[in-house]
Amino acid sequence: MTIGYGELKKGMSIEIEGEPYSVVDYERSKMQQRAPVMRIRFRNLLTGRVVDKTFSGYDVSFTPADVERRKSQYIYQDGDFYYFMDNESYDQFPMDQGQVAETLDFIVEQMEVDLIFFKGTPITLELPITVDLKVINSPPGVRGDTATGASKEATVETGLVLQVPLFVKEGDVIKIDTRTGQYISRS
Repeated sequence: MTIGYGELKKGMSIEIEGEPYSVVDYERSKMQQRAPVMRIRFRNLLTGRVVDKTFSGYDVSFTPADVERRKSQYIYQDGDFYYFMDNESYDQFPMDQGQVAETLDFIVEQMEVDLIFFKGTPITLELPITVDLKVINSPPGVRGDTATGASKEATVETGLVLQVPLFVKEGDVIKIDTRTGQYISRS
């Protein structure tokens, strides 16, 4: 089964040269009396690397990747392995530190994530857009002559250090955007 350019959508999984890619963005342009040119930005699901590819012609087609997303729960860490449990089958899947390195600042035990499987093997995970984490270290903010919102550094339970408003204190639970790593609000 193949997919034409007209059926392409953001977030769709495509297989290119035996590796799964996710479509990040795409655009099509056509000049007079020439074949259309498609510029597509892909994210490799195995490495996380973003690549731009250009295709030209009328008969460009793609093969959907054998990718499956399963709701799972992070349960514990043992050495360099992080264990996740499928919410439906209760199967446990170990993932090494290299597979989850980009998400370690945001995951805590019992957190729900989407495990992404390629040909039956877990390859990476997808975090929710926002997470609630507890502040464990936040020095008192010094109010000076600030014309705009002042901020200070705070450390959350995962070890992530980020900028927060002066009113955030130790013990507060804050909402963080996992795409940017920035403070959103107090929970």
